[in-house]
Amino acid sequence: MPSREEGMLLKPTKRKEMNWEIKEHEGGLTAVISGRLDTPSAVKAQQEILPLLENADKEIVLDCEQLQYISSSGLRLFLAIRKEVAAKGGKVIVEHISDDIKKVFMMTGFVQLFELR
Repeated sequence: MPSREEGMLLKPTKRKEMNWEIKEHEGGLTAVISGRLDTPSAVKAQQEILPLLENADKEIVLDCEQLQYISSSGLRLFLAIRKEVAAKGGKVIVEHISDDIKKVFMMTGFVQLFELR
């Protein structure tokens, strides 16, 4: 009789790797966020967002068109960006969020914390 491991078929997951692509735009930076912003990727992203934090006195656009999911760790990362930008006099704009992520923003009160477009 085969063991449980031998008899199990594993389907490949369609999990998209988290990616932060940061580009300059007139007056600031745009971060195009793609994939799933869950706990492991949020920890990794803390290093990737350093250019945003270093330019927190400018306009920071978080483009979430390709963001598939955001966890509480991801929300904390957004808050860290907002806090640094507020301290340095910049501005954070979150754009192109999906309906599912917009629901999370509404349930958590983030719609009052961020300018959405």
